[in-house]
Amino acid sequence: MEIKDLLKKNLMIMDLKADSKSDAINEMIDKYVSEGIVADRATYLKGILDREAESTTGIGDEIAMPHAKTNAVNEAAVLFAKSSNGVDFDALDGKPVKLFFMIAAPEGANNAHLQALAKLSSLLIDPELVGKLKNAETPADVLALFEAAEAAKDVEDSHDAETTEPVDSDKKSFIVAVSACPNGIAHTYMAEAALKKAAKEKGIEIKVETNGSEGVKHRLTNEDIERADGVIITADKKVEMARFDGKPLLNRPVIDGINKADELIDLVEANQATTFHSTGNEASESESSNGGFWNEIYKDLMNGISHMLPFVVGGGIIMALSFFIERYTSATSLWFTFPNGIGNYAFSFLIPILAGFIAQSIGDLPALMPGVVGGYMATQSAASVMHTTSVSGFIGGLIAGFAAGLIVNGLKKLFKFVPKTLEGLKPMLIYPILSLLLVGALMFFAVNPVFAAVNAWVTGVLEGMGTGNAVLLGAVLAAMMSIDMGGPFNKAAYAFAIAAFTSTKNGDLMAAVMVGGMIPPLATAIATTFWPKKFTAQEREAGISNWVLGLSFITEGAIPFATADPLRVIGSSIIGSAIGGGLSQLWKVSVPAPHGGIWVIALADHKLFYVLSVVIGAVIAGVIMGLWKPVKNSKNA
Repeated sequence: MEIKDLLKKNLMIMDLKADSKSDAINEMIDKYVSEGIVADRATYLKGILDREAESTTGIGDEIAMPHAKTNAVNEAAVLFAKSSNGVDFDALDGKPVKLFFMIAAPEGANNAHLQALAKLSSLLIDPELVGKLKNAETPADVLALFEAAEAAKDVEDSHDAETTEPVDSDKKSFIVAVSACPNGIAHTYMAEAALKKAAKEKGIEIKVETNGSEGVKHRLTNEDIERADGVIITADKKVEMARFDGKPLLNRPVIDGINKADELIDLVEANQATTFHSTGNEASESESSNGGFWNEIYKDLMNGISHMLPFVVGGGIIMALSFFIERYTSATSLWFTFPNGIGNYAFSFLIPILAGFIAQSIGDLPALMPGVVGGYMATQSAASVMHTTSVSGFIGGLIAGFAAGLIVNGLKKLFKFVPKTLEGLKPMLIYPILSLLLVGALMFFAVNPVFAAVNAWVTGVLEGMGTGNAVLLGAVLAAMMSIDMGGPFNKAAYAFAIAAFTSTKNGDLMAAVMVGGMIPPLATAIATTFWPKKFTAQEREAGISNWVLGLSFITEGAIPFATADPLRVIGSSIIGSAIGGGLSQLWKVSVPAPHGGIWVIALADHKLFYVLSVVIGAVIAGVIMGLWKPVKNSKNA
């Protein structure tokens, strides 16, 4: 497949009107939707925004490559857009972006598509081509430039393949590299091309392994690594690292492979790379791609929560359905006991799964088993150590997960001395036995006794909480749902409500977080409906879909608005959510379901007040947002 099969004339915007990052993304997505490339706008937009949240796709030199791989895409395509004035796209060099390549890749895209995308990405490191694209006036000009560049690259690649000779190790340095990014669509191959180009200009031999959408290509062999003078890792996701033990190694974000290829190779050549010492079967991410200690903790926690959520939603909804059935049948009827039993079985896995996958994120696969067992122990009574039938619960599970991961990492370092002939004993015998003993002892003698008492106290406080305290707690939890709309604060509030629900089967706090999570998208829907001149055409269109997203408890529908105007959108949403959450507790609303929004109203206690809590909070947030927002310029309306 050739680049022209993906980059088509009808998918080009030669005069992009947008003057902000949010508007640019929405304008390009609108083009995809109108041409039938994208079937589900909201899903594709979420994919684009999720990728931007990981790291900007504004790679510098006035180029941005926003991309997403999702089932919302009907066929693989590349949209080219050109802005005459440039758009602030949070580019790494701080310059406005004038050339956009928005990539849409469907789930399960075939290799031909992926190879064409890789080739297109690799061409964009050529400054001559980029300069000509900035001066292109018509879609035909753009296609002609890429066809010529693609033909020249094919000839160059063919020539390189024909003239490859055995390397004289006494005359030529040899470097190995690995390039990888989360989606593996664009940056992976741009870094590969940049590293190869820089090495060729310096007379250095290089082999680059890519971890992209096609899987691992040009895999480095043991012989490659043994012969290499140094290793360059440019990756924003985990790659196999243990194989590089003892080699000089640089570990950087993938964007450095694109923009600093010369510098990286020079550092290796000048013996400035640090010798890498493996601690076992670990995988590693780039040293500066994720932002430090607290980001690592958040990443590990989210790994546990993301694996736990299907159990929460599936088990919780089925359990809630059983409560609804109970109202019309007896509590001992088969129609009640069957779904209630299934829901309880699913809920019994929540904390073990949470702990296990937190542990796996820290210590990889060897930490999964002790993490799961530690999480299970957190669900068991501490009566054998203390005179209480309470459990350490959610807090104990968190501690078990982090402890298991750290313990396994410690064991990897402790048993690094084991000879290579006995390496197989570590994952099969040493790690499972010692990690389980250590995690089990920690949970049995320390965590369970202490936090069972804490959990019993918290449960007692929640059950005996006065109206004033309940209103305050409901307001705080609901406000947290709006602070980052799916981020750490949102997830922390949701996890707290789930913990209370699992220990008491009380849906009061679930009602508060559900109300708080529904209000931001509903507020944007209200504001765009009654103050349309203050929003772009794309925002007004998104506002319509947010009526449904808000009622369905999908807070992420408000993210595009928050990205474009964080202070006003988030500020007004926090106020409305806090009021709505507080009212839900004042009126003693309870929702015994972990998801569903307004659609689970049949399960709620005090149904009218549930609706009023949402409506009042959403109207207040929407009015504040509508009055606070400035009128848009006419060119954006």
